[in-house]
Amino acid sequence: MDAYMILSVIVVPLLMAFQVNFYFDSVLGKSKRKPYRALYFTVFIILGCFYLTSSFSPLISSAFALLFIFSLAQSYKVEFIIKLAFTVLYAVLLTTANYIAVYIISTLDSKDYSIWDHYNGEYYWVFSKVMLLGCSIMFIVIQIVRLIAKRRSFAVHYRYYFLFLVVPTITIYQINVASTYSEKNLFYVISVLGSLFLNVFIVYVFDNMVEKVQLAHENAQLQRQMDYQDANYEKTVHSFKNIKSIIHDINQQFLYIDECIKQHKLDAAGDHIRLTLNKIEGAYQRVNSGNLVIDALVTNTIAMGQANGIRIDTRIGLHSQHVHIDRYDLCVVLGNMLDNAIEASKKVRHAEDRYILIAIHSTASALVIQIMNHVEERITHLKSEKANPEFHGIGLTNIARMSEKYGGHMSIENQHRTFNNMVVLPFHTNNP
Repeated sequence: MDAYMILSVIVVPLLMAFQVNFYFDSVLGKSKRKPYRALYFTVFIILGCFYLTSSFSPLISSAFALLFIFSLAQSYKVEFIIKLAFTVLYAVLLTTANYIAVYIISTLDSKDYSIWDHYNGEYYWVFSKVMLLGCSIMFIVIQIVRLIAKRRSFAVHYRYYFLFLVVPTITIYQINVASTYSEKNLFYVISVLGSLFLNVFIVYVFDNMVEKVQLAHENAQLQRQMDYQDANYEKTVHSFKNIKSIIHDINQQFLYIDECIKQHKLDAAGDHIRLTLNKIEGAYQRVNSGNLVIDALVTNTIAMGQANGIRIDTRIGLHSQHVHIDRYDLCVVLGNMLDNAIEASKKVRHAEDRYILIAIHSTASALVIQIMNHVEERITHLKSEKANPEFHGIGLTNIARMSEKYGGHMSIENQHRTFNNMVVLPFHTNNP
């Protein structure tokens, strides 16, 4: 094996390993890397060396090239279809860059290298130059792709990835046809450069498409969340109306009791007082912290717990009934936390094991909410299993978002049979 062959078989795979890693970091993101990536690099280099030293038919050669590029894509924790799509795109970009490199070297050497056998030792030096120049061009292309790609984590439907692959597939076909039947002149290289630009541009189009799909999805989720909060406000308004109704009824009862006392019918007055207290106990709010949002949502949760055989303990102590948290935001946080607890408790099979602890207290500087509930089994994924999971699945996300808004934090302790969710919301003078 001469020096040119050694250069092609050893140096080129090492250079490509570095370049492909740089490319996947750009389009998939470094944060998606798997640990122990040396194994994937080893497989990539071995397959690359085998590819360069073996002779295949054009179809098998293309499939094998995709295989050893895809082997390095496996070192990233992303969906299979995403890895496949960007593997095909890289192969098309590199092939296009190599065609440009062939034209440049042919022009410099004043020879036609458009049809040549790189397995022939006479052409190994040409092959090495083509590969090195093609990789150099690819570094420029990857930098452009890197500026375009935002590495969005939002997943889109598979059909969008298949549409994304249409342009690279057509491009590789057109370039192969042009290479075989077209004259190698300036118009040829302009055509290849146009194909290269088109494939880079498709990354920009795809990224913007993903952004628009993501925005549409988020808008739909926010609309559902607003509907959910409207329901919570309805509970608050209903609670307020109940309080006014109870106050009105008590006034009427006091008039009767006052008349009994005036007529010295103390036994009748005492009996009516006890009857009134029993009525109030059954109709009045179970929670009376002084904060209408907390009282309405917790009381509603207690009622839901009673209807579903869930034992609920409340420990509420507020430094002041005026909690310096916007009522809408408090509904988002507390409403979602209570809703998640009820949802999980309903799934506990044994009624005696259904339990929720609601602990809310405030100081002069912060509001602390802790909701602990029993679960049937350890939760391995924090996703709702309700009839509309696409809505309820964002509950914890909204809680975390509100926590960040107020400079607080949310913590979750997910143990064997309990789920403990705690939120701390600091008060600031600039808070609503």
